[in-house]
Amino acid sequence: MNSAREVLALKYRPKRFEDLIGQDTISLTLSLALDTNRLSHAYLLSGLRGSGKTSTARIMAKALVCDQAPTSKPCEVCAGCIAANNNRHLDIIEMDAASNRGIDDIKDLIEHTKYKPTSAKYKVFIIDEVHMLTTQAFNALLKTLEEPPNFVKFILATTDPLKLPATILSRTQHFRFKRISDQNIIHHLSHILNIENISFETEALEMLTRSGNGSLRDTLTLLDQAIIYSKGTITATTVTDMLGMIDPTFLDNMFDLILQKGDIRELLDSLQSYETGQVLDEIAIYLKQKMLEKHVKFDLYLFDRFYRIIADAKQLLNLNSDNGFVLILTLSKMVEAVSLKTIDEVIEQIQQKEVVTSIVSNIDTQKPIKQITNTQNLQEPPSQPQPQPQPQPQTQTQPIKEDTANILFNKLISNIYNKNYDLGKCFEKSFHFHSHINNILKIDSTATGDCKKSLYKNFSYIKQLIEETYGDTIEIEFNKIQKEPTKEMARVIKATVFNTPLDQSSPQVGSMIEDLELNQSSSCVSSMCDTKNPSLSQVDLKMEDILNSKMVKTAIELFQPPSQPIIKSKN
Repeated sequence: MNSAREVLALKYRPKRFEDLIGQDTISLTLSLALDTNRLSHAYLLSGLRGSGKTSTARIMAKALVCDQAPTSKPCEVCAGCIAANNNRHLDIIEMDAASNRGIDDIKDLIEHTKYKPTSAKYKVFIIDEVHMLTTQAFNALLKTLEEPPNFVKFILATTDPLKLPATILSRTQHFRFKRISDQNIIHHLSHILNIENISFETEALEMLTRSGNGSLRDTLTLLDQAIIYSKGTITATTVTDMLGMIDPTFLDNMFDLILQKGDIRELLDSLQSYETGQVLDEIAIYLKQKMLEKHVKFDLYLFDRFYRIIADAKQLLNLNSDNGFVLILTLSKMVEAVSLKTIDEVIEQIQQKEVVTSIVSNIDTQKPIKQITNTQNLQEPPSQPQPQPQPQPQTQTQPIKEDTANILFNKLISNIYNKNYDLGKCFEKSFHFHSHINNILKIDSTATGDCKKSLYKNFSYIKQLIEETYGDTIEIEFNKIQKEPTKEMARVIKATVFNTPLDQSSPQVGSMIEDLELNQSSSCVSSMCDTKNPSLSQVDLKMEDILNSKMVKTAIELFQPPSQPIIKSKN
């Protein structure tokens, strides 16, 4: 045959182990077996179509019939190599099991194994598509395949090794051909086109490779077709038209429209000339490419949603649904998927709404805090009288209006909530606005327990937010406010501790509860406030001290039923 008329798949078929594309492990193993003369009597080659199984079998056969056999590098000049390259060597018998699959064909093959090779050292039998043999043919081949003559070698090739009986698999060395990577195929195509002096675009070769699905023979067939259609210059546009694929530029514009939530009716007219299944496959390939590129227009959530939508659309197509309806539904769902929010975004939005609601309610219900001198006296015992500092002359400045000051303080609370919700909760609970005059922010503090520790630990962070809200020159002063027992607290204590009516004969307990409710001067707290020079124990006396005193514990033991547990105050 004239070489100028040969198709590319035959013209550039590998003739040496080094020429095999993407099967380095197999070529190395067979080369070492030939060089070390550690040959098996039967080999099984399996893999995807166009991955190099038949080419490997022929290279192996040529290596066994060469004058220097066995060798991994045939000389290519002896009569055996020349005859093997032209497929006319008498000692290489190649049989297609798809057309010669019966027991009679296998009997003829077994008959040939009884005769020695005519000119070579070995007689090689290549059975292609061996999985097509009948069960009777496999059974007839078993004995010969297990113990052939020393000069006989079997090379079996198949695309479906699972259809072979286990008895055949156990009698052969199995080599599995893997799928050829796209990068290796593109490199091989560019090498061929450079030899043929044909200009090309790399994007066009990528499209041909994707259409070949890992088969080098199928890709070379498409390349032949592209050379003819493009008239010597292979471009992405000509390949797209030849294969009936969707233009990548159109896909870019389509997803730009989807991400902008545009009208999909503009796309339907352009997609009517394509099969819906093909459109879904093209979209999947496009998204896969963008995912590998880590394109900024898409995130992981969008990829996941789009692929789920494509999978649902393919299921509808399997149910023989209307193709046009499936396409419209798919594009509409993709537009809707863009506006969906993640769980984290929804939770954050709900938390922000709760913060805004609490701030608004605080603005409506917040009352100015009055300073109680007695409470301050409770908190810090008076020491030696200190001279009052002389007032320094200051410029007359108008204090900031109360509404404006409250708005700024609520804005500060909102900023803390946005940065750290728990910290904002403690800040709002423990710190209350007092005044903002002469660039001095006074805050009343009632912080206790864990909130006090958290606020102290994050004070530098809070100070930074205060400076962002009020300015870098703001000065901060804190007034520690001691919480007093309220009527509601006294009622809770009375309801939970004294479940039974108080005995009128217990004047001490009755007077204590009455003093807590009415906050009269007869109570221990009010008397302590009236003392001019209170002792240290009087100053540190708190509500917990009252509840844990011997008198109150005795009252609890007297009036609380024995079946109920003793209630202690929470620290």
